[in-house]
Amino acid sequence: MPLDKRDLEISFFKAGGPGGQHRNKTETAVRIHHRPSGITVTATEQRSRQANIEKAFERLAERLAALRRKPRRRVPTKPGKAAKERRLSGKRLLSERKQQRRPVDGD
Repeated sequence: MPLDKRDLEISFFKAGGPGGQHRNKTETAVRIHHRPSGITVTATEQRSRQANIEKAFERLAERLAALRRKPRRRVPTKPGKAAKERRLSGKRLLSERKQQRRPVDGD
């Protein structure tokens, strides 16, 4: 599904960090806000505004795709025979250990 340009709010700002005077003086960083979903993405890596626009649109597409993705339904499973046996043997060992801690009844 293509993005509708009317749903987007694109703004440019000065990016900080390394890159020299060109990066510090020009507004090459891009922020795109998708109004219907409320998602905001930014791209500040490149010194080129066009490269940052492309990167921001890629990120927006990824985020929208993730929103549309439905999680897989969990299929409940039962423990196997060996798992049940391991659990019971562990319980038996713990029970025997506790039995040995009890005081001896008698005289």
